[in-house]
Amino acid sequence: MSKGMQPKDFGELYDMFQANVSRYDCGRFCGPINGDSPVCCSTQHAVPVVEKPEYALLKSRTDLWHRFKPYDATTRKIVNELGSSCCAIECKGARFCERDNRTLACRAFPFYPYITREGNFIGLGTYWIYEDRCWLISNMQVVERDFLKEFVAAYEFLFEKDPAEFETMKQHSATHRRTFTRLNRPIALIAREGGFLKVLPGGKGIVPLKREDLPRIGIYKSERAYARAVKAAGGTMPAQSVMAP
Repeated sequence: MSKGMQPKDFGELYDMFQANVSRYDCGRFCGPINGDSPVCCSTQHAVPVVEKPEYALLKSRTDLWHRFKPYDATTRKIVNELGSSCCAIECKGARFCERDNRTLACRAFPFYPYITREGNFIGLGTYWIYEDRCWLISNMQVVERDFLKEFVAAYEFLFEKDPAEFETMKQHSATHRRTFTRLNRPIALIAREGGFLKVLPGGKGIVPLKREDLPRIGIYKSERAYARAVKAAGGTMPAQSVMAP
């Protein structure tokens, strides 16, 4: 992966991908179920994996990041299975975030570039294993157009520099399709030009998806379900409604 990407290339990529994902602070909605820390900023949920040239760039710019130390069998497995070009890292936590020094994974989360079996980058898929915890996966309608444009430009830049990364994302998209076909569930995408798409299970095609039909999942299905989860976690309800318009 990313043998063609050098630290300076990641610096250029960072410059082109700075937009906020939404006008909402989504960490306010997942934080109450995770000890007041956003799910995406906690290695209890997601271990950041980066290319070594990206880590070299970060180390030259900040002391925010350090090598991740596995703490159980699952995280040891993650680290042991990494290729030689990658490493797992960890930041100081959400309270110390430096927006200019976020990894590509941080900037893109919870989205990845969805590639069709024909090899077309048609939009943004989600890392579905986080759908039970990540508020944004249940509220894709709040994603800003500037974020969408910069996401697409950044990944096209990455794919041009590193065709192997394109193949990795193509394989990940195929895994997404297989998983959701087994579950008999459609995949919701943000189309790269805006709007939404639905990938039907079993290879039955890709069709437009109405904004009002976007999925709401798990604790984010309703205010009542969310309130129960926050209470069970000992968190504090946010002032804002969890059901974004």
